[in-house]
Amino acid sequence: MGNVSRIAIITVSSLLVVATLTFAQAAGGRGRGGNAGGAAAAPSVPHDPHDLSGVWTRTSRVLAVSETPPPFTPLGKQLFDANKPSYGPRMVPPAVGNDPTGNCDPLGLVRYAYLEVNQIYLMEFVQTSNRVFQFWEWAHSYRTVWIDGRALPKDPELTFNGTSVGRWDGDTFVVDSVGFDDRTWLDHFGMPHSTEMVVQERYRRIDRDTLELTMTVTDPKIFTAPWVSDKKVFRLAPPGRELTELFCVPSQEMEFNRIVRDPAGGVKR
Repeated sequence: MGNVSRIAIITVSSLLVVATLTFAQAAGGRGRGGNAGGAAAAPSVPHDPHDLSGVWTRTSRVLAVSETPPPFTPLGKQLFDANKPSYGPRMVPPAVGNDPTGNCDPLGLVRYAYLEVNQIYLMEFVQTSNRVFQFWEWAHSYRTVWIDGRALPKDPELTFNGTSVGRWDGDTFVVDSVGFDDRTWLDHFGMPHSTEMVVQERYRRIDRDTLELTMTVTDPKIFTAPWVSDKKVFRLAPPGRELTELFCVPSQEMEFNRIVRDPAGGVKR
């Protein structure tokens, strides 16, 4: 696909994101953690609660881990103030912001899990005997969750999506992750984290078509208490919906920034 077509797609996608954000803000915060629509759940059909495999979309419009984060430490507040998002109450024009997504940088595990799965972009689980693969359509990113009984590394290599191990606690799939590169944000609003962040996710497939997730972010360098998420609800995608190759291509993003983003923000090149 040529640059012009790609830029058009990026522009439309950006407008869709802004429209979603506007809807959530206009709803007075209801969208952050609530379920879209009021339709009754379909009758359950047989499923294996220990199998998360499938393509999933999220029903809730969630922009952050939860409505109210715990208080910052002094370092956390310093890093938060240094982050300049293009969304929310502290928004600045994208041309003068420093959101990693503006450079096609990886967004990181927490942001992928909560923000970049919605009614437009999908997530897929592929489960094998010794590991679970989790794919995100946005930016064509993935991670491996090891379920072979190994322990988390004591001195992990820092990566954008961390190192993850999983286990079953009854019908709940518990994933513990460490070793996060601290260049990512936790959400669109510029929430920071340190390399010492520990994340625990708890997935529960309550019926064939419904998957629930809660997450706890523990980072004593940034927050004075663990940040426990709202419950997020995913729905099994309709038959025929599949993940596509949706890379964020740096050269195309740079061209978009030069032609559209920077002039709109008053930045001259």
